[in-house]
Amino acid sequence: MFKKSASKPIRRPRIGFFAAVFLLFLSYILTLISTRKVSTQDFWMDHTNEVIHNLDNMVGFLEKSESAFRGYLITNDHEPLLKYESGKKMIDSTFSVLQDLTKENVSQQKNLDTLQSLIQTKYSWIENYIKNPVSLEKLSIENLNGNVEGIANAVAITNTISKMKQEEINLRNSWSDKISKYSGLIQVLNIISIIIAVLLIIYSLLIYNKEKKDKMKAAEKAEKYKQELQERVNELAKLNTELIELRRLEKYVVTGRIARVMAHEVRNPLTNINLACEQLRAETETEDSQIFFTMIKRNSERINQLVSDLLATTRAELSFSPASINEILDDSLYLALDRIQLNQINVEKHFDADICSIPVDAEKLKIAFLNLIVNAIEAMDNNGKLEITTKNLPGKCLVKISDNGKGMQKSQLDRLFEPYFTTKEKGNGLGLANCHNIIIGHRGSITAESEVGKGTSFTITFPLDNGQEN
Repeated sequence: MFKKSASKPIRRPRIGFFAAVFLLFLSYILTLISTRKVSTQDFWMDHTNEVIHNLDNMVGFLEKSESAFRGYLITNDHEPLLKYESGKKMIDSTFSVLQDLTKENVSQQKNLDTLQSLIQTKYSWIENYIKNPVSLEKLSIENLNGNVEGIANAVAITNTISKMKQEEINLRNSWSDKISKYSGLIQVLNIISIIIAVLLIIYSLLIYNKEKKDKMKAAEKAEKYKQELQERVNELAKLNTELIELRRLEKYVVTGRIARVMAHEVRNPLTNINLACEQLRAETETEDSQIFFTMIKRNSERINQLVSDLLATTRAELSFSPASINEILDDSLYLALDRIQLNQINVEKHFDADICSIPVDAEKLKIAFLNLIVNAIEAMDNNGKLEITTKNLPGKCLVKISDNGKGMQKSQLDRLFEPYFTTKEKGNGLGLANCHNIIIGHRGSITAESEVGKGTSFTITFPLDNGQEN
């Protein structure tokens, strides 16, 4: 029962609304049809007026030709005959126009055929006199005016033209009546449309006022929930970032312990191997043996270097002193100048002129920046763009190093700072790990963004107060 009574107030406005829209649409369709009808009637009225206009022109051309012939009789000069021929051509042209205009009217086509026959008879009679000089000498204006056959022909022409004009006038009056009828219908439909539109507006306003408060309350609730949700999302994102950093720090702590144990456990036997190798080399002088001793020496040194590199990535002993980030970046760019020139890299520097000095280990930080710059150069083809930006932000200093190189996939980004992970064919995977360790040692942070085919950006931030004494 409750559901049924609650749905009725919603259904009634919907039914009323759709009914009003339907009536308005119906009114629009009827108006459109009536307008097209009026447009059609208007076209045919213009068509009728054009037929009447051409018939009037034909009467004028006939009078012009006949007047020219009379002038020829009086003056016996051939100049009026030129006007006669001109009028005759204009009549022929008008006939062609009238035939095209009345091609759908059978009655008018018959009248036009009759008119054409009468005019041809008239012109045949005139041209017979023009071509026969003897007959022309006997003809006078009085004889011309008193010619019974000519008068009958002229009357027939006049009557035929008048008949055609009257038929067109009747058609025009018919079209005019229809236009008046449809115009009245359009006015009525327009009034109905306006009334329906006004009713629809009133109805919409009533519904709007009724539902406005409910919508505002719902919007306020939704906005409140949205803000709470956004706050929770931001809080979770912050906690997630902190968790990731803690996991990274934990990894480095564990890796550092393992590295120190491995260094101790590997270097002691390695020292014994080197001593034994040197002793054997001194006691053995054969050439083949020396080759093997050299091989043992080279590989033991390689193992020792790997252990040293691993220790370097997990143990950064920093010496802090105030320095400008801009100057450290300039020094790093200078160290990479040969690579930049060789690969024709375009370097764009957007340094904040008001960058402040912060306590850093300039030499270690220079190594970290150089590592990032070299990685960017190696990721780009010739004529690539390396962009370096520094900014002073509230409570921290920001450095951004961007390239337009090959970019990386997300799976590669997630492991980017892990020791021994590399995307290069040649490399031990310790460069970025060492870089990350140096920045973490400055209580800073480093993040990477990359898109395949567009490039990679590293964003590094340092706190203005990192807890170190100047």
